[in-house]
Amino acid sequence: MQILGVGIDIVENLRLKNLIKNKKFIDRVFSKSEVLKSKKINNKLAFFSKRFAAKEAFSKAMGSGIGLELNFKDISINNDNYGKPLIKINKKIKNIFKKKYRINNLNVHLSISDEKKYSIAIVVLERLWKTLSYFLLKI
Repeated sequence: MQILGVGIDIVENLRLKNLIKNKKFIDRVFSKSEVLKSKKINNKLAFFSKRFAAKEAFSKAMGSGIGLELNFKDISINNDNYGKPLIKINKKIKNIFKKKYRINNLNVHLSISDEKKYSIAIVVLERLWKTLSYFLLKI
């Protein structure tokens, strides 16, 4: 295994409080699946703040940030059946990794957390070798 990148981000939740009231901001930053899931969540501020931090952390781990190669909607934060946060890898991100690292197998580790005032996320990107195929996230 090889670490390709690490990213971390912290968000002051109040910074997003007014932004998430704006539909244009929501549509520009969050995927359809994230918006749909938010409708079932009581604490929308924590929900969106954690996902915003996760998107920033992922872009930092990639080494690109948000901008030229990547935009917020390219990154979608989901949860598995146990609630563990996951980053959905789309075709655009797959192509960036293939071009930048010449890899087909990637493991993305994501952890997110929040308190009243802050949300934080950390992402570790790991290259996997073919011998570990049962853990692979095929890209």
